[in-house]
Amino acid sequence: MAKKPKKQQQPGGTPATVALTAAGTAFTVHAYDHDPASASYGEEAAEALGVSPDRVFKTLVADVDGALTVAVVPVAGSLDLKALAAAVGGKRATMADPAAAERTTGYVRGGISPLGQRKRLRTVLDASARAHATICVSAGRRGLEVELAATDLAELTGAVFAEIARGA
Repeated sequence: MAKKPKKQQQPGGTPATVALTAAGTAFTVHAYDHDPASASYGEEAAEALGVSPDRVFKTLVADVDGALTVAVVPVAGSLDLKALAAAVGGKRATMADPAAAERTTGYVRGGISPLGQRKRLRTVLDASARAHATICVSAGRRGLEVELAATDLAELTGAVFAEIARGA
């Protein structure tokens, strides 16, 4: 049986930036030197880019009643699993197994983007994102962020807005 060819990416592009370009969405890519010793990918991105941590959002994958679900929350806070479950009509949420998250999204931990995932998952974007003209999320690789309007992110991912962050 012949091997399935890999998807071709634009030079230097990621599935996230390719999806944004294909959709005609306005965005800006920000690259920085990722430090493998960094304790928090999101806080590292905020500091490296000189952006407030409440404008940089991390992409987390949770298991809600057996279905993988993406939560996008500010790096300044943490995910409220009960609120996430409620936002999608579920009863119980736990953090997904990292290997399952990587396999399903096609990205590595610390570089999971809500955009251009291998399998489109239900997505919830913390309501605080609406307070900013633009937010930053992973562009699909450690050391690479994409800045765009929260409404554009919600439209492209089919996300709902809900209060799912604590301490942000």
